[in-house]
Amino acid sequence: MTEPDAIHCDQFLPHPPATVWKALTDPRLHARWWAAGDVRAEVGHRFTLDMGQWGEQPCEVIEVEPERLLSYRFARTTIDTTITWRLEPEGNGTRLFLEHAGFDLDTPMGRSAIEGMGRGWPSLLRHLATVLGEGEAAG
Repeated sequence: MTEPDAIHCDQFLPHPPATVWKALTDPRLHARWWAAGDVRAEVGHRFTLDMGQWGEQPCEVIEVEPERLLSYRFARTTIDTTITWRLEPEGNGTRLFLEHAGFDLDTPMGRSAIEGMGRGWPSLLRHLATVLGEGEAAG
């Protein structure tokens, strides 16, 4: 059973886990599909993501299993949620699972965030698939 204060998505990507992992952990690639920031797969690493109209959001990496799992606290000073990416090999590609959890549904900001991000994540994952496809064509 899923938690009511969390968003869950999954997306099949026709790329190996190493390629998907790079898109999640390489700042240059990350900025192409989601947000600019000094993301790095290193527990304890603190970085910010430039969320445009929502400003710079402070994050901290809390768990890393290379090419399998990346988890970080997101927007620690405002909504303070956790984003977890889990990668599973599937055929010739990767099944990417996203859990964005910890929204405080007792606050207007928490309710607004889960509604907005619940609508936004599926299109961001589709955009990630497009960016990875462009990289393959260019490479």
